[in-house]
Amino acid sequence: MDTTMHRRTLGLAALAALAAIAALATTAAPRPARAETYPSRPIKVIVPFSAASATDTLAREVGARLAEAWGQPVVVENRPGASGMLAAAAAAKAPADGYTLFFTSNTTQAANPGLYVKLPYDPVKDFAPVAPLAAAANLLVVSPALGPATLAELLALAKAQPGKLSFAHGSSLSRMNGEMLRSMAGIHIVPVAYKSNPQGVTDLLGGHVQLMFADTITALPHVKAGKLRALAIGSARRSALLPDVPSVAEAGVPGYELTGWLAVFAPAGTPEPVLDRLHDEIARILALPAMRERLQQLGVDALPGSRAQLGELVRTEIPKWARLVKDAGIQPE
Repeated sequence: MDTTMHRRTLGLAALAALAAIAALATTAAPRPARAETYPSRPIKVIVPFSAASATDTLAREVGARLAEAWGQPVVVENRPGASGMLAAAAAAKAPADGYTLFFTSNTTQAANPGLYVKLPYDPVKDFAPVAPLAAAANLLVVSPALGPATLAELLALAKAQPGKLSFAHGSSLSRMNGEMLRSMAGIHIVPVAYKSNPQGVTDLLGGHVQLMFADTITALPHVKAGKLRALAIGSARRSALLPDVPSVAEAGVPGYELTGWLAVFAPAGTPEPVLDRLHDEIARILALPAMRERLQQLGVDALPGSRAQLGELVRTEIPKWARLVKDAGIQPE
């Protein structure tokens, strides 16, 4: 087992700090008058993953409530592929007027700089933080036909058949979940990349790959239907939706923990009053009891916080993910 990967938390302290200031969102000072006319036309939301992914689902949930509050359509545009880089580049180059938003995750804003030698965007310089949305963990799922009913049984199978099992991944969090399991458990499993997690789940259901760390939103319906078996969750604690499913650390890989986050950004240069109005409205939406309940149903935790704290989270997470990539023995592409 690679002891350098022991107790990888990836910003959970920062995430907790964000949650601690939730009340600030509802007591924000009045905004400059320029924000009063915003929005006056439809808003486009770029999502770097496919429909039905965790990011897409949350973007549509929040977008619908923004549209209801402001009386303007919020249109979601999915641009999956290249680990979110295509969407991120498009969002970075969009007009900085508040009418193009980027609903994304730690994949594009924190993990990709460590996984790729050159990016077509700068996650810090090209984006203005708007609002954190949620913290999320991935489920380790397999097809019941594979055989293992526990993580220990899966690891035993992988050790008996080195290089024979493949794991799907459709995001950097999904990929690093698998790579950490490989490194920390001392097994040889083969990564297979997909444009987004739902496509990976489809191939898992079809028997083309053997396992996957999939976002809860995508995997849970198949687990409930008995089509997939959840062996563990990547977070430190169990999910309230699946209380009988242990964490990876509980199930046999001590010290394993990897959690991601989702957030909203805008192109750099977007007017501050517009950014502030967006932040305050999204924070209000996240605080709604109905929205809190919906997030729980989706298997994610609301993550309210300030724009400044989201910016700091990105800056601190980038080197942490780079170290994680290095510790896993991954050569940046």
